[in-house]
Amino acid sequence: MKKAILATKVGMTQIFNEDGVLTPVTVLSAGPCVVTQVKTEEKDGYSAVQVGFSDIREKLVNKPRKGVFDKAGVSYKRYIREFRFENSAEYNVADEIKATVFEAGDKVDATAIAKGKGFQGAIKRLGQSRGPMAHGSKFHRHQGSNGACSTPSRVFKGKGMPGHMGGKQITVQNLEVVKVLADENVILVKGAVPGPKKALVTIKETVKAGK
Repeated sequence: MKKAILATKVGMTQIFNEDGVLTPVTVLSAGPCVVTQVKTEEKDGYSAVQVGFSDIREKLVNKPRKGVFDKAGVSYKRYIREFRFENSAEYNVADEIKATVFEAGDKVDATAIAKGKGFQGAIKRLGQSRGPMAHGSKFHRHQGSNGACSTPSRVFKGKGMPGHMGGKQITVQNLEVVKVLADENVILVKGAVPGPKKALVTIKETVKAGK
């Protein structure tokens, strides 16, 4: 991986290209991310670049993180993440990673925490079918049979059941960067990206490139 950045989700909109074709896009406020530490094989056992994103007040930073920012000589950030770049040695502390690291046509993977939907039934959560909706059926939106009777006398692991839905980390792969607005640090990505508005989104160079 050579390119990555942290962003916040602004929302969705749609744009038209030169041929008048409409494209739905997700608007991401990407960076700038500041390099707070460069990890090396000799000192840390692996190569990586640690970055901070989204300015916050000093009183909101705990002491361990405050020491990281003070040592790097950068402003206090809300988020800290590490990227294992192939060219980590080329980065220096206090360097900035901006939205311009990507360009139109790039393929990326977007990772975020999906919207939480609470406790949901098997139909909404797993897409199971409902029963007849007539009055006499007495079986409408129940999950259905849980398994056999005396054999095997148990419910198999992995059986689709009602339960907590959403609120998990989701990665959508191979999304296309439609446009990059350098002056506004904004990236427009084709299609939907996980998470609610203002969610932290990690944008990385896709692992499916060339496939």
